[in-house]
Amino acid sequence: MKTLKDLPETERPREKLLLHGAMSLSDAELLAIFLRTGLPGLNAIELAQHVLNQSGGLSNLLGATHNEFIKFKGLGSAKFVQLKACMELTQRYIHNDLDKTNLMDSPDKVRDFLCQKLMHSHREIFAVLLLNTQNHLIKYEEVFFGTINSAQVHPREIAKIALDNHAKNVILAHNHPSKISEPSPSDIHITQEIKNALKLFDINVLDHIIVGSRNHMTSLAEKGII
Repeated sequence: MKTLKDLPETERPREKLLLHGAMSLSDAELLAIFLRTGLPGLNAIELAQHVLNQSGGLSNLLGATHNEFIKFKGLGSAKFVQLKACMELTQRYIHNDLDKTNLMDSPDKVRDFLCQKLMHSHREIFAVLLLNTQNHLIKYEEVFFGTINSAQVHPREIAKIALDNHAKNVILAHNHPSKISEPSPSDIHITQEIKNALKLFDINVLDHIIVGSRNHMTSLAEKGII
């Protein structure tokens, strides 16, 4: 077995990150930096790849419950706590950045934020970004949980939340645990119902973003549906 010290410096995850940036690392290399050490017979990268194979990929690992997480070889409660803390720090950093930003000028920031919030959930979550007249974020709120359709998502409740927070514009969002972000007929129908309901109060629906995975997100505005 090759330890990380046996690898050329340019192939060691930490050195590679410093030389080329975090984007140059594979999922296993990034996870290896987080794990720090391997196990007998496995260096940190090999252990990281083994964990990713066991869990079904990075998304499943990050979305795992505590009981699921500690079942993976080489992981335990301490690592679970560290990982959740890292994820929360990332969410707060992105959220704080959004507070100062015109969201319609920064679609990538909106997608990053929604991805962090929704991608790892094993159930559907319907959320709303409440914006002021300058399209700055007032509040992010998760409103409905479970199967997203017109029976569960009530436009009047979205309208009440928007009015209570003095929102002028909103961005709707929900996730597809299947990781497929294409809108269903129900997604399109409920979007139109919410848009019509908010129009009565002079509140605009700017977009409805469906989150499948980091690389699979769909904007209904970009598709011309809104």
